Amino acid sequence: MMSNSNTHATGYNLSTDCLTKRIYEIVKRIPRGRVATYGQVAEIAGNKNLARVVGNALHKNPDPDHIPCFRVVNSKGRLATNFAFGEGVQERLLREDGIEVRDGKVDLAVYGINNVNELVSDKKLI
Repeated sequence: MMSNSNTHATGYNLSTDCLTKRIYEIVKRIPRGRVATYGQVAEIAGNKNLARVVGNALHKNPDPDHIPCFRVVNSKGRLATNFAFGEGVQERLLREDGIEVRDGKVDLAVYGINNVNELVSDKKLI
């Protein structure tokens, strides 16, 4: 039986497929004070047309303390309408990250990842 203290490190390895693990690993790389879009995460994960799959995976985030799903927004900078952890939580977390939110939207020109290579590392994704 897995202890709760190790869940953040390995818990999702037991219950998710390879694509979902790649999504989580990519989202972990979004730096504080920046956001990425669902489409950008999908592109890095291997298929830019899977933005909805990214959204579904993040809605089931098994480890929000280590997988900052709140840093992912839609292609227009809009916050999730049904954020997994409750109404207003994504906005609060983004503001705590130093990101300005106006009318439920983030300015991607200011806070967005401009080049998906910023989220790709030499380390192979799981």
